[in-house]
Amino acid sequence: MRSALANSEFRAVWLAEAQSTFGDQLTTVALSLVVYHRTGSALLSAIAYALTFLPALAGGLGLAQLADRFPRRGVLVATAAAQAVFVAVMAVPGMPLVPLGGLVVLARLAGAPANAAQNALTREIFTDDELYLRSQDIRGITTNTAMLLGLAGGGFLVTAAGPSWALAIDAATFAISATALHQWVRSRPAPGDGSGSWFGAIRWVAGQPRLRVLLGLSWLVGLAVIPEGLVAPLAREIGAPDQAVGWLLAADPLGFVVGVFLMSHYVSPEARRRVLGVLALVPTAILLVFSVRPDLLLALVALAAAGAAGAYIVTVGASFITWVPNELRGGAGGVYRTGLRVAQGLGVALGGVVAQWLGSATTAITIAGAAGVLLGIPLAVSWARLQRAAAETATAV
Repeated sequence: MRSALANSEFRAVWLAEAQSTFGDQLTTVALSLVVYHRTGSALLSAIAYALTFLPALAGGLGLAQLADRFPRRGVLVATAAAQAVFVAVMAVPGMPLVPLGGLVVLARLAGAPANAAQNALTREIFTDDELYLRSQDIRGITTNTAMLLGLAGGGFLVTAAGPSWALAIDAATFAISATALHQWVRSRPAPGDGSGSWFGAIRWVAGQPRLRVLLGLSWLVGLAVIPEGLVAPLAREIGAPDQAVGWLLAADPLGFVVGVFLMSHYVSPEARRRVLGVLALVPTAILLVFSVRPDLLLALVALAAAGAAGAYIVTVGASFITWVPNELRGGAGGVYRTGLRVAQGLGVALGGVVAQWLGSATTAITIAGAAGVLLGIPLAVSWARLQRAAAETATAV
């Protein structure tokens, strides 16, 4: 990881992403509290929370194409500056709720091409496959850590200083990001000439067998995250105290951070790619522990272990971007990220439906684990075949 951090361009991209992620969590907490305090409606508060990610989801396929048609540093700087402006206006005290919701949508839409540009630009910075994978390990660790810190400190900061100050801090993080990216990231020409069709990257990805398998492996995360949406009924069902809800929520991302670090430190990139299919089975397989209705300690250990095993997703994402031509990486990255977010959202929703229907959170989590294993086995077999075919081709050459 130190070799990746030695690159000054990557440090600028990495730090800009980390502190903006922290700021975004403040906005999420502040917005939810503002709406709830003004309306007293849990439904409207939930809708406000949905507004923080639905626009990015909707814009992931379309707006990601901008990262292939314009210089990627310019896309990052422009979108960070736009988000700084939108969030700064949100921070104005007494902002009516309807304009506030509209500004949230605009800010998150502006972030859609930034995510695609960031992934593609990092791959341009690191032409070496191993260094690029290490850089994604670092991003995975810091992003999850920043999210945890932002959510943990968000409630305290919003309560102590007020939502306007929390939003102002988020606006400042975007302004700092725009400045740092412009100052320390080298300008590169646009990767494409804009002659291709707007959704050409989607069709190209659909025609690549190994990319289709990687997408399938990433979508298994949608089943692995189901416990996150069921922590409250899970805590009650296993006889845990109310404060255990926070512990159960934190177990998965903390495990993920540890898993990424250990995998990056002890497992070579070649080995990670070779056993990727098997690794993708482990997070959902661990969820089968909930079939015995574990106590709090075992539940925490299981969720942390599943989070650690979920570190495989870093290798999936890095391999996906690496195997896409540079001029299509923005659009292809939008396909990957959107699919991942849809899988997570649908997974949590489906888990809630099953838990409500069966009246048991542990049973719903167990079913999710079994479904993940059953769906993951054919994907793992397909990945092994692709790896063997690639090895035979390389040997023949």
